[in-house]
Amino acid sequence: METIPLLNKEAVENLLPQKFPFVMVDKMYSYTETSLVSGLKIQNDNIFVDHNSFLEAGIIEHMAQSVALHTGYEFFLKNETAPTGYIGSLKDIEIKKFPKVDDTIRSAVTILQEFAGITLVDIVTTLNNEEIARGQMKTVLAK
Repeated sequence: METIPLLNKEAVENLLPQKFPFVMVDKMYSYTETSLVSGLKIQNDNIFVDHNSFLEAGIIEHMAQSVALHTGYEFFLKNETAPTGYIGSLKDIEIKKFPKVDDTIRSAVTILQEFAGITLVDIVTTLNNEEIARGQMKTVLAK
C-alpha cells in the first residue's frame, strides 16, 4: 500500500534552500517536532545517477536535505523563513545498497539533540522497507 505524502514535490522544493537540479527530496510522508519521513523517486536526470545507480553522494545529500526539510517545515509552521543549514559532521555512515533509477527511497530522521542551531540526527534510509543506509549527521544553521 502506497502512503500518500503529506507534501508533494512542489511544496517540498519551496521549503528547501536547494534548487533544481540539486533537490534530493521530493516528498514528505510525516512530520513531528522530533522526526520526519521523506522520500525521493530517483529520476534518470538526477545529477547523482551514474550507470542507472544512485551514488553515495546522492544518498548522503538526500539524508541532509531530509534534515533541511524538517527545519524548513518547522519554520513554515511558524510562518518564518528558514535559515540555510550546513552539514557539520557525518558519523557512522553505512551504505549497504545503491538504489536504481525509478526506485523510491525513504529516509526516517530522528532528532537526538538540538541546541543553539546545531542539530544531531539519526537517519535510516530504506528501499521497499529494506534498510539501505544509516548514520548520524550534525547540521548547523547559518547565523
